[in-house]
Amino acid sequence: MFGLFKDRALLEETSAQWLFDAFAWSLENFNENLFYSDTQLVLPNNQFFPGRVDSVQGMANLVFEQVKHYAGISHWPTLLADQNSCSLLNPPQVEIRGALRGPEGIADEAVAVDHRLQIPYNPQQINNPEGMIAVFAHTLAHYMGQMAKTPPPGGVEYWPHATELLAIFLGFGVMFANSAFTFRGGCGSCYNPNSNRDAYLSEREATYALATFSVLKGIPNSSVTSHLKSHLRSFYKKAVKEINQRTADLEKLKHITGETGTAVQQLA
Repeated sequence: MFGLFKDRALLEETSAQWLFDAFAWSLENFNENLFYSDTQLVLPNNQFFPGRVDSVQGMANLVFEQVKHYAGISHWPTLLADQNSCSLLNPPQVEIRGALRGPEGIADEAVAVDHRLQIPYNPQQINNPEGMIAVFAHTLAHYMGQMAKTPPPGGVEYWPHATELLAIFLGFGVMFANSAFTFRGGCGSCYNPNSNRDAYLSEREATYALATFSVLKGIPNSSVTSHLKSHLRSFYKKAVKEINQRTADLEKLKHITGETGTAVQQLA
């Protein structure tokens, strides 16, 4: 009776704990210092994604290069290609010089095309920029995650979920929350399934992970909520409140010291 008006947890405890564990994995393996000092909350607006070109390929390249920049991997040798024409069979070994991410990475513009990491894109997603940004961030996080020294929580079964979380850790949480669910109702001409993305974290899980990012970075609610879909704003603020109350989980994250270093690394 006395617990009748007690707030219910926003997520199942197993889901919430997995998100904290996945954040810990990201901090341990992908430079916690860079997370606190340089990683930005990337927003879906012209300030973060300026410029305009006339072709679909040009727009995709423009968005992709900005995603690389905010992820701290501008130095990675990549090649963006229409998914209808590119081949991912037998991908080459790709060398990344210096740090895996961050300002100590060493760019080499002379890398031959057949030694670049080929990244496919869906031309129809050009009309869904938040979905396209999330797909690019998730694809790059997939390759980055392979460089971790330890497996993510849950192992291979949760690989796509862990790499989505890693992309949120890299600053792209708003796009993941906003594009996790797409309404399929209305007239047939209003819905294009090819412009959407495959989401592995639920809408609420992605929003909760975004809230964790913001709490760790000290980002005020007002800097986030105006960029979220309206129905997510209340949940986001409740998530921030709940996360701040999980003091043991927060302290664990704040005291993580991962490994950094520079070297030539092989990325498959």
